[in-house]
Amino acid sequence: MSEATSNPTMTAAELEDKKNKEAYFTAGQMELVWSRFKRNHSAMWGARVLILLIMMGVFAPFLSPYNPTIEGRDKTYQNGAPQIPKFWDENGFSFRPFVYTHSRERSAATNFRWVSKEDREARRYVELFVRDWKYNFIDLTLDLPGDTLDIDIQMFESNLHLFGVDKGMLHIFGTDAPGKDIFGRTLHAIYTSLAVGTIGVVISFVLALFIGGISGYFGGKLDAVIQMITDAVRTIPTIPLFMALAAFIPDEWSAELRFFFISVILGLIGWPTLARRVRTHLLTERTQEYVLAAQLCGASAAHVIKRHLLPSFTSYIIVDLVISFPYMVLSETALSFIGLGLKDPINSLGVMLQNVTKADVLLNYQWYFIPVFFFMALVLSFVFVGDGLRDAADPYSDHK
Repeated sequence: MSEATSNPTMTAAELEDKKNKEAYFTAGQMELVWSRFKRNHSAMWGARVLILLIMMGVFAPFLSPYNPTIEGRDKTYQNGAPQIPKFWDENGFSFRPFVYTHSRERSAATNFRWVSKEDREARRYVELFVRDWKYNFIDLTLDLPGDTLDIDIQMFESNLHLFGVDKGMLHIFGTDAPGKDIFGRTLHAIYTSLAVGTIGVVISFVLALFIGGISGYFGGKLDAVIQMITDAVRTIPTIPLFMALAAFIPDEWSAELRFFFISVILGLIGWPTLARRVRTHLLTERTQEYVLAAQLCGASAAHVIKRHLLPSFTSYIIVDLVISFPYMVLSETALSFIGLGLKDPINSLGVMLQNVTKADVLLNYQWYFIPVFFFMALVLSFVFVGDGLRDAADPYSDHK
């Protein structure tokens, strides 16, 4: 007979509280982390924003009405202000959102510079699910030196886009000097920066687990040698390193190859911090009874590390991975911003931020700063999620 049947005076709220307590004491580690994470409101909002930005980056070709590269330039609307669709003006109301047609002309009032003139009588109506430039949802193209290492995977070709206009072009974030659509460039820049961060984090993650695991498990002289190498990598100055690498990169390298090279370098210099944490944990855990039992059963060192030691602090590894992402994104952005990283025609947040350093942009073309807000949202969302996961994974955290 259950306790609820033997105690008929127990209310529904008490039964629910009892059920929650039983679920808490029988939950696994990841379930406890998720339960604590959900109670952190800033982390949850950061997760929502992060998921939204990731989806925008993944589906950037579908969301972008025009090709963000040179092929998609609008020669009639260069350095054009954002076009906000509207439903009414002095000419009356419309059930379909519209924007105005623009033309370019030279004006004496602007010292005969090209200016964009708005024709309020000529409307361009916004349409959903239009057909325009072709793209592939899966597009992994990498032109490495030689022919054997080239990667060319293109799947799910389409020319369907979320929105557009019945004639001409629509630029809701405006255009840059060559007339390229800033909205499409921003979405593709988010994807590129996330891709660089992902490759860099994966490389540093694998190196950290391998090097830190060996150092912490075996200890002794091998640990001392590995720690000397780790300290040497930690002391490498990044900016001089990338300046030297920028001089080393041949000009004939493709944009994809430059992208891959930057990602690998970021990963190769980003592993020491996690490796130190893995080493410290394994030095503590390698003398525990369950490790000795596995060794007495004949388990190899690789098996003990992979199946027993590393899973014992999986939550902390996940937290470290999430926290590493914004630093990788910041590194790529900073390097591209100072001209040592990615360059056109690749669209990354660092490449786009190069355009906001000119005084003319600050005075006349403020819409160039729109990608800055997406960059801030991306980094802050990673920071909030990382802090939330760190608090949720820490059993001694004060956060409830």
